[in-house]
Amino acid sequence: MTTSNVVSAPTQPVLQMRGISKSFHGVYALRDVSLTVFPGEIHALMGENGAGKSTLMKILAGAYTADTGEVQINGEMVRIADPNDARKAGITLIYQELNVAPNLTVTENIFMGHERTKAATFLQRDQMRQEAAALLKSLGAGFGEDALVSTLSIAEQQQIEIARALKDKSRILVMDEPTAALSDRETEQLFRLIGQLRDDGIAIIYISHRMAEVYRLADRVSVLRDGEYVGTLEKSEISSERLVQMMVGRALGDFYEHKSHSSSRTSADSLVDSSGEAIAPSPSAPVLEVKGLADGRKVQPASFELYAGEIVGLAGLVGAGRTELARLIFGADPATAGEVFLNEKKLHISSPKDAIANGIAYVPEDRKDQGLFLEMTSRQNITMNVLGKRSTAGVMNFGVLKQIAADAINNLGIRVASPATRAIDLSGGNQQKLLVARWLAINPKVLLLDEPTRGVDIGAKSEIYRIISDLAAQGVAILMISSELPEIVGMSDRVLVMREGHLVGEVGGTTGTKITQENIMAYATGAKEVSQS
Repeated sequence: MTTSNVVSAPTQPVLQMRGISKSFHGVYALRDVSLTVFPGEIHALMGENGAGKSTLMKILAGAYTADTGEVQINGEMVRIADPNDARKAGITLIYQELNVAPNLTVTENIFMGHERTKAATFLQRDQMRQEAAALLKSLGAGFGEDALVSTLSIAEQQQIEIARALKDKSRILVMDEPTAALSDRETEQLFRLIGQLRDDGIAIIYISHRMAEVYRLADRVSVLRDGEYVGTLEKSEISSERLVQMMVGRALGDFYEHKSHSSSRTSADSLVDSSGEAIAPSPSAPVLEVKGLADGRKVQPASFELYAGEIVGLAGLVGAGRTELARLIFGADPATAGEVFLNEKKLHISSPKDAIANGIAYVPEDRKDQGLFLEMTSRQNITMNVLGKRSTAGVMNFGVLKQIAADAINNLGIRVASPATRAIDLSGGNQQKLLVARWLAINPKVLLLDEPTRGVDIGAKSEIYRIISDLAAQGVAILMISSELPEIVGMSDRVLVMREGHLVGEVGGTTGTKITQENIMAYATGAKEVSQS
């Protein structure tokens, strides 16, 4: 594995952004932000979702116009009013959602909007093909200039965008989460290409949430927090502790303030839900009991218990059946066998509506496709599950609904300009909290969380962990599915492990086996197994 070399910074920066501020509807996205980048360096830009990274780069690329501030390229003031100004200044932004036309050829994409012409009307197709071929060769591309873009992988389409930047003689290349959709092999290829571009003197601004990528690539790192510039670290100063402290304002060790939540087995009498109703009928009784639940395909007969006020992790390798098991409990998929009991009462769950009516909530792993109504407001998303309970003779009590949304936004720290802000306009972390808020509105007795922090930044993760711990302290029984073992280890009172559709083991709790990544993986990989009888 190669790493970037420390760059001796030239005396003349290629880019200086000074005093940049930008607000939307009266809410500041950026406030007095500055950034300095030198030629031939990889400059990582980090911060939470919503910290202002993308807004700052969109100002640089001409997609937004700053309210105040200035931009200098090679010491000269430039005015960037639109993307064409940015292109002329040698700036290219490669968005996470690639800007390619799949029905056109590679050459047509590279020159799209800036075709070579003769006599102002005739396309110089041969010249463009030759230039495209030379650009692809310089990048080491494994495809030709005549290939149809729809036949190429995401990594290859990224190379087209980079070729376009080289064609425009860009001196500053901004890459926004470029590895998000790439395989490990494609990521390695991209890293080699980034190193080549840096060696050619191009300044690369690299936006990523992935610490490992920043350690490997970055010559320097600048951090934004809440729309403000926090500081810049040289390569020798970069560490996870420093970066976390700068991004979220607290130390890495403060993330998992783990306390045992499973007091319900000995003192459940004091645990109540938010409506004041007792959750567990007796100190020894589980809130949720699953017996032999199966779907005949991906989930083999599974049995386990959840107690009030505890967080139980559900771990396993991808494809182990964790999500499928949660969906069976929630009634999203039909079960072929098994029973579910709530407070010792057998439930008949044939749909999510039945689960919700009994106080079982499910936060799915894909919040955009399966969870949120993206074009609806934050208030509408939060109150979606309680509309029927907050109406009389079909007439909505909008005052109560507004208060429910306002309380949720305040209690969960959801950052919105107003409750009327659409879900699609929120950052990933705030979208996730919005989805959790909707399910908390039903006052759940059981909360099923599937990858609750996937796709959110490190600061939002910390806030979501706090919310989960608070819910457990209030007596909610929580089953948390996660592929991040540090998250499972840090948050769980017990951990159930699945492998190939079977619940094969348990660690923590009364098992006498410590909750460690090694013990979990021993069950998940089959190195150790306790079969259910």
